[in-house]
Amino acid sequence: MSEKLKVGIVGGTGMVGQRFVQLLDQHPWFQVTAIAASSSSAGKTYEESVQGRWKLATPIPEDVKPIVVQDASKVEEVASGVDFVFCAVDMNKDEIKALEEAYAKTGTPVISNNSAHRWTPDVPMVIPEINPRHIDVIEAQRKRLGTKTGFIAVKPNCSIQSYVPQLNALLDFKPTQVVASTYQAISGAGKNFTDWPEMLDNVIPYIGGEEEKSEQEPLRIWGSIDNGQIVKASSPMITTQCIRVPVTDGHLATVFVSFEKKTSKEEIIERWRTYQGRPQELGLPSAPKQFITYFEEENRPQTKLDRDIERGMGVSAGRLREDSIYDFKFVGLSHNTLRGAAGGAVLIAELLKEEGYIQAK
Repeated sequence: MSEKLKVGIVGGTGMVGQRFVQLLDQHPWFQVTAIAASSSSAGKTYEESVQGRWKLATPIPEDVKPIVVQDASKVEEVASGVDFVFCAVDMNKDEIKALEEAYAKTGTPVISNNSAHRWTPDVPMVIPEINPRHIDVIEAQRKRLGTKTGFIAVKPNCSIQSYVPQLNALLDFKPTQVVASTYQAISGAGKNFTDWPEMLDNVIPYIGGEEEKSEQEPLRIWGSIDNGQIVKASSPMITTQCIRVPVTDGHLATVFVSFEKKTSKEEIIERWRTYQGRPQELGLPSAPKQFITYFEEENRPQTKLDRDIERGMGVSAGRLREDSIYDFKFVGLSHNTLRGAAGGAVLIAELLKEEGYIQAK
């Protein structure tokens, strides 16, 4: 494309916002032209606003350092300078819903990293390789919001992407019961070890609200559109436990699954290795070439070794074997702030651009 689309990051000073800044640096289609945050950051340059709290290993991209941070609540002002926005704000759900709808009503597409709209019936919650056609519900959403070009699309919870892609590749075998335990990195809470020293040498067996999300959001991903709304699937039955572990990045899952139709280990691995989705068909810039990587080694995938596979946008699996109670069990892994957060949202934006939902204003 000759000119890049102009992008705003609403909530650009937090950890996920910083990931957006990092990932969009030198992006072939998108360019950050606006960053918005709370009123306490407004008026400062981006470099000043994140001084002493830049959480990533790579330095702040030079192009964004001089951008003056805007007040995210001044919706019209922010929206006027961009073609679409990513949203990753730290507010309560009702405030987030109102803010995102306000941006959408200006005719500005909103790609949200937040959970507030994940269960709004006409808002698509998308993993692009799995349910790309859920974006068709945007037409009904636009009618509700009274806009021809604005809308909201959201990415799902970061932890489900460590096991839902592997299960999705096996839907033909009709999974009936799933038990998943996720071992989640501290960056999922927006923290590092400097912020959260009590996580060193520690495991916390509770993450508020995470188990409910992990059990219900996959069913919405596998749902269908009916009368302008997404209706969640009724199966499989999923139960989870979500545990915080002393790891910087990467969510690992142990999964047990039973199927209605009989299958074999060899057939499952073949499904994983050959699985492709719409991003691979379109050759989207952020899409992994190999969506699911299977490791034959007994001690893989490992969080530290394998979270960055395919630039952090691939997911992996290993230790597939038959189980004495369920049919099979396996281990899955995904990078929670790349595939599971900002990177997944960028991939959604690329899909929406290619499908004609995001255009220059």
